[in-house]
Amino acid sequence: MQRNLLAGLDIGGTKCAVTIGSIIDSRIEILEKKQFPTPPSPEQAIKQLEDMLDHILQALNLSSINAIGISCGGPLNSKRGLILSPPNLSNWDKVDIITPFHEKYGVPVGLQNDANACALAEWKWGAGQGASNMIFLTFGTGMGAGLILNGNLYTGTNDMAGEVGHIRLAEEGPLGYGKFGSFEGFCSGGGIANLAKKMTEAAIHKGKTPSFCPSLEDKEKITAKSVGIAAQNGDPLAIEVYHEVGRKLGRGLAILVDLLNPERIIIGSIYGRQQNILEPIVKEELQKESLSISHSVCKVIPSGLGEHVGDFASLSVALHTIEK
Repeated sequence: MQRNLLAGLDIGGTKCAVTIGSIIDSRIEILEKKQFPTPPSPEQAIKQLEDMLDHILQALNLSSINAIGISCGGPLNSKRGLILSPPNLSNWDKVDIITPFHEKYGVPVGLQNDANACALAEWKWGAGQGASNMIFLTFGTGMGAGLILNGNLYTGTNDMAGEVGHIRLAEEGPLGYGKFGSFEGFCSGGGIANLAKKMTEAAIHKGKTPSFCPSLEDKEKITAKSVGIAAQNGDPLAIEVYHEVGRKLGRGLAILVDLLNPERIIIGSIYGRQQNILEPIVKEELQKESLSISHSVCKVIPSGLGEHVGDFASLSVALHTIEK
C-alpha cells in the first residue's frame, strides 16, 4: 500500500487553515487541522502558515510530507503560483505563494482557486468518484464552478474557467458578481438574502408579514439561513423565495448541461441544506430548459463531502500536483 502525507493550506478573507491528510490507496484521513484569522499582509500570512505547518508536523511526529496544496479565492495564476488581487484579500497583488513553501519544504506545491479545489476533492473522494465529466458548483457565499472534463481539471486559458456566477439569468434580479440578475445574484447566500429582502418589503406592504421578518426595521437582518429555516418550517414567503432560487438554479444548470454535457453536477453548501425544497423545482426547470438527450445522462446531486468539502479541498490540490 502506498501512503502519501499531504499538507493543505486554505487562504481566505477572514481565516486561514492548515490541514494534514494521509492517503493510503484511494482513502484519505485528515490527521489534523488548525486555523487562525487571516493576517493583514501576505508576508505575515505566509509566515504563520509555515509556523502552523511546522507545529502540526512536530505534534504528529512527522519528519516530511509528499506535497503541499494551496486553495485560495481567485483570480490567480496557478501555473506561476501567483495570487492576483482577490476581492476578499486586500494587499495580495501578484503574490508568489508557491516559492516560499517549495524552497522551505522541498516538495511539489500546487495552487488552485477554491471552486477548482472543491471539484478535485469531490472527484477524488466525494460524489464525483468515477466520473469523467463533472461540474462542482459552490453555491455558498458566491456561485462558482470547478470543471472536470474528459478526466482532467479544466481551468481555461488564464484560470478563469468556471466563473458561472457572472452569467445573466434575468434582466432584473439581485446583484451578484457585479451584475444584476446574475446566476450568483440568485444562487448565493447574499443573493438569496437580497431577493428575500425585496420580496419581504412587498409582502409587508400588502399586510402579509413573514415569520422571518416581523417588521421592515428587521429587513437588514434577513439571511439565506434565516429564510431557509423559515421555509423548512412552512413559511409561505420563505418557500416562495426558495422556489424562485430553484427556478433560476435549474435554468443555470440547463445552460451547463447543454454546453458541457456532464454526467454529474455536484452542488455544495446551500443546495444540500435545502435539498428537499430546491430539488423538485430544479429538476422541473432543468427538464424543461435542457436538451433531453443531454439531460438523460446527467445526475444533479448534493456534495458527497457535505459541509466538510472545504477540509479536503486543499489536500486534493496537493494530490493533483503529485499526479500531474
